[in-house]
Amino acid sequence: MDSATASEKLSRYYREDLRSFYKFNITENSKILEIGYSPVFARKSINPSDLDGIKIKDKFDFILISDTLGNIYDVQDLFNKLKRYTSDETRILFNYHSYFWQPLLDLAEFTGLKAKTQRANWLNEEDIWNLMELEDMDIVKREKRYLFPLRITKLSEFINKYIARLPFFNSLCLTNFVVARTKPEINEKLLSISVVIPARNERGNIEKAVRDLKPYLLKDDELIFVEGYSTDETWEEILRVKKKYPKLNIQTYKQKGKGKADAVRLGFAKANGDWLLIWDADLTVPPEDYPKFAAAARSGKGEYINGSRLVYPMEKQAMQFLNVIGNRFFSIAFSWLLGQQIKDTLCGSKAISNENYIRLSKNRKYFGDFDPFGDFDLIFGAAKMNLKFIEIPIRYRARTYGKTNISRFTHGWLLLKMLYFALGKMKFV
Repeated sequence: MDSATASEKLSRYYREDLRSFYKFNITENSKILEIGYSPVFARKSINPSDLDGIKIKDKFDFILISDTLGNIYDVQDLFNKLKRYTSDETRILFNYHSYFWQPLLDLAEFTGLKAKTQRANWLNEEDIWNLMELEDMDIVKREKRYLFPLRITKLSEFINKYIARLPFFNSLCLTNFVVARTKPEINEKLLSISVVIPARNERGNIEKAVRDLKPYLLKDDELIFVEGYSTDETWEEILRVKKKYPKLNIQTYKQKGKGKADAVRLGFAKANGDWLLIWDADLTVPPEDYPKFAAAARSGKGEYINGSRLVYPMEKQAMQFLNVIGNRFFSIAFSWLLGQQIKDTLCGSKAISNENYIRLSKNRKYFGDFDPFGDFDLIFGAAKMNLKFIEIPIRYRARTYGKTNISRFTHGWLLLKMLYFALGKMKFV
């Protein structure tokens, strides 16, 4: 095998891995703009130096910049020019080589195993992140791939698909991938919020929930109670409280299915607000924390907003010791799995825009209907859509009425199975 043939085969193997990443992260039938010298999907991409001369007025769903940043004379200028083609929903995806690999890449070029390239800069990760910050770009997700560049079919595939994704080994990978967005402009219009409250056997908490949330609700906000199969007259209490507070926009529904996920989906389907917020009826997340979620939603700083009970100290009896250990394990596991920081996967308070939830529900078939809680259905879906995660630390209180509907051992085992299931759908792809 001559060196040219070897170079071509290694390049083809490398580009297969690039396509795998981009295919996973790009939604079908999207408008894509590729910028660079080595297109991944398009037959021809736009040369970065031509951006000033072309007349494109469109906004794109995805902008791809593959293996190009090292050849750009002014990367900050490129990031600035991209803004004209982006909306709040646009995702900018790019990859670049790890600085750690540069001596090996130089050796590969010298021996002919890699085509020679002329680099215009030597930016490392921190340099690129700094330039993104200067141009008001947010990092949504980061990922490293491609640990073993030699083409030894089965061995190479195993190492690059599994070993390379594991902690420590992942830090040694050749290719850095970034999914980013331009920071949204502050919306002067106060977006409306639908607060969905699933309630089963929560009669003693219903009026307190309404009374304590009431001072924070704006004119177009709404409370949506979804009740199912209670044995303590929760439904009757919901109707009584609705009648007592006629000036509030309160909707009430009885679910036909079972489980919290079914209740949340019913509430979301009936919601009219711009944003959808789940608020558990047990009030272990205090209503006075509601403004933090509302402000984060209306500011555009996050597209998937998650409460975190694992920052501040908890009240006694708020969470048993084994539950704390389990939550911390899932925090580490899911942050690694998703490529985004998520400290508390099981907090009941979480929010997503109505528009993004509709998109998420349409693509639910990718994961399937496997989650009786609804937490991971939203988390996985939001991560697959590359939404910007943000967490709100909350003070977690002990419930004052009723008992939890969660069985920590039965449901803990189910969560482990969900994690295992998601590995094949999100990490080892």
